Amino acid sequence: MGNQTPHHQQGVGMIEILVTLFVLAIGLLGVASLQFVGSFQNRDAISRTQAEFVAEQVAESLRSAARPAIAGDGMVAHNDYFKNTTYNFNGLSCEGSDPYLCHCLERPASIPDCEGAQCSESQMARYEGWALSCAAVQTNPSTRISLGCQDSNSADTDACSAGSRIQITLTWPVAVSANRSYNLIARCNPLDSNTNECVFKDITL
Repeated sequence: MGNQTPHHQQGVGMIEILVTLFVLAIGLLGVASLQFVGSFQNRDAISRTQAEFVAEQVAESLRSAARPAIAGDGMVAHNDYFKNTTYNFNGLSCEGSDPYLCHCLERPASIPDCEGAQCSESQMARYEGWALSCAAVQTNPSTRISLGCQDSNSADTDACSAGSRIQITLTWPVAVSANRSYNLIARCNPLDSNTNECVFKDITL
């Protein structure tokens, strides 16, 4: 047998292991950051899609409820449609944190049953305000509905006179951070402390 030269095997050193772990950790942090930011953007996209859908529903409800104006030419909706108390479960108590689970799984006793019974204009406004509020919070419990009106005739008894521009707004809060920025417009954020995103729809009956 000839002489055999011994071969020395060398394992991976501690330095190489630490460098590998460091590079892997940086990569995982990057992936986690992308998922974190992506989850917020996905939630905001869902909120916007639902808000646009509900804004159209509000407009259709007003058009369905419209009747000829007593003063002036055109159509008007009952004054209760323009009260803030009509929307966002105003006056309804909730023991949980999710308004949809609290108010929408079944009709609250104080909401008129306008599906199976005849309702007055005021009752219909209350019922539709509840139903629309349920649709608004279905995907985001923080979404709020508000209606405004640039009244063209303050002398009559209509809260939103014939020919007036109706402003439908759906609002929900957004998280603002160094990694995520928004252009916070005044109509959506009347106060400097607000950080809301909104969907607007302006109509005339």
